[in-house]
Amino acid sequence: MTLVGWASRPPRKDGRDAHPTRKKGNYLIDDPKSESSTTTYLCLIFQLAFVLSIMNLPNLITFSRLLGVPFLLYGLYDPSGQSRWICTAIFVVAAATDWLDGYLARKLNQITDLGKFLDPLVDKLLVLAPLLVLIELGRVPAWGVFLILGRELTIAGWRVNKTTISGANIWGKLKTVSQIVAIALLIAPLSEAWNFPALIAFWVSVALTLISGAIYLWPEQEIKEK
Repeated sequence: MTLVGWASRPPRKDGRDAHPTRKKGNYLIDDPKSESSTTTYLCLIFQLAFVLSIMNLPNLITFSRLLGVPFLLYGLYDPSGQSRWICTAIFVVAAATDWLDGYLARKLNQITDLGKFLDPLVDKLLVLAPLLVLIELGRVPAWGVFLILGRELTIAGWRVNKTTISGANIWGKLKTVSQIVAIALLIAPLSEAWNFPALIAFWVSVALTLISGAIYLWPEQEIKEK
């Protein structure tokens, strides 16, 4: 805070003060609020420009799926049927649009490092986050979910050390579909008659998850043996 003096500063030619000031007692002091506001606005502009530079349409779709995860988890703890149906809708829409962001990224030539990082991360969150809540709610056994979690962590760690990444095969696609069906049946507020089919769907998804992981790693094992 700088003291200016007993009198006001001489006005500029345009009639305004040379520096923004405010009065404190008999003194006029420089007003830091104006400079602080300007700095804040500049920071916001730069942040917005940065976000717009990386948030193309495919990344926006991926990010919107990520934003749906907290609402999905919040609704799972609400016992009302309406909230459960909303959760089911959020999950199904987010899972169904999984292919859309990748397709648009390739079609529009908008593949980015952010998208490569964010898309698989969102896929894992959409599956593992509700499954962990379902463990707490007593809908699925913990060790079955941990098998899925272990497979995903193993594949993720394997990909880090690979120079090339294999595309999704039919087993990987079956795994994804089975997980979507199982989780949708488990979180939807269906009658008790659906409990057993939902649990069967869960175990089918666990089996396909392990099979797809083994098939993913098997070609690499053959290459090492040769």
